[in-house]
Amino acid sequence: MSSNTSRGLNEISETLAAIGDAALIRRFLESLLTPRERDEIAGRWELVKLLDRGESQRHVAKRLGMSLCKITRGSRELKRRDSAFKAVLDEHARQRRVSEGGTR
Repeated sequence: MSSNTSRGLNEISETLAAIGDAALIRRFLESLLTPRERDEIAGRWELVKLLDRGESQRHVAKRLGMSLCKITRGSRELKRRDSAFKAVLDEHARQRRVSEGGTR
């Protein structure tokens, strides 16, 4: 990864983490990304959620119309000890429980 890419990702990550306004972040992403890029990111998010729920790779590939290679990459990322996918999914689940009136 180039230093410009790394610096840009760091700046975007830090800024988004500090905003705390989901509507603003969504509008930012819609402005930043092309419709195809938004579809791609949303699809990857859906695939890791399905894999995390225990769906088979083949089922996810068929359901989402994605290549098995893409699904396998998501699966490998979820299995890593320091998986950012897993950490974000866990936070997403925690937030959903809180918003639905549950606790940790």
